[in-house]
Amino acid sequence: MRLSALRLRVADPESLAAFYRDVLGMTIQVEGANRRVGYPGQDADLLLMPGGGGYNHDQGQRYWKIGITLPDVDIVADHLRQNGVSVSAPRQFLDIGYMCHLSDPEGFVIELLQQDFAGNRPEGATNPAAPFARACIGQITLRTGDIAAEDTFCRALGMTLLSLQEVEPFGFDLHFYAFTTDMPPNPDLWAVENREWLWKRPYTTLEFQHIANARFAPVPDYLGYEVEGADQPQKDAFGDLVLPA
Repeated sequence: MRLSALRLRVADPESLAAFYRDVLGMTIQVEGANRRVGYPGQDADLLLMPGGGGYNHDQGQRYWKIGITLPDVDIVADHLRQNGVSVSAPRQFLDIGYMCHLSDPEGFVIELLQQDFAGNRPEGATNPAAPFARACIGQITLRTGDIAAEDTFCRALGMTLLSLQEVEPFGFDLHFYAFTTDMPPNPDLWAVENREWLWKRPYTTLEFQHIANARFAPVPDYLGYEVEGADQPQKDAFGDLVLPA
């Protein structure tokens, strides 16, 4: 099984798909009124579906972001600025990762996450002429106040918990699940050494930002995700759709 697509309802699938192609280096597949964009490989695509518009990101919402993992965040941030895209300054965020953030033209949040921590990036990791050549949609991130319910659902679906990450200064922790038999190098899932390993996985993980007992609002323009190999539609612990690819 494979986490194969994130479904988003957008105002203009054609125009937004062009942004993901021309600015973020993805390819486009036309599927009727929908546009499927993504990188080659095992990671999930974005399925852009019509009927949306007026999306506003809010920290009280269930859906948060996608994360794009890549070898050199500095080169990519420079590339984006040269293309007129506003992006935050890359920085090492605690012992989580070296990252920066932007939003697409319809307001959906994108995190750019380097596969190595600050100072650990190999020399010449990326060709500046092809900044997204080794990019991957590494994370689909949701928020939850009940990680036990999310864990039960993910495990029943066949996913494996790969990493636990404490973000104590900000009052939350992170939980990462994937369809894989991979095992992190350290069996202690809280271990920092597992994180750079995780950012190098070629598939998409489902990431939960967990704030104990918090309540989050549904997002009408988030239409769930698709799983290749699933045999029937389901609803997750929050009530959002999980669909066969």
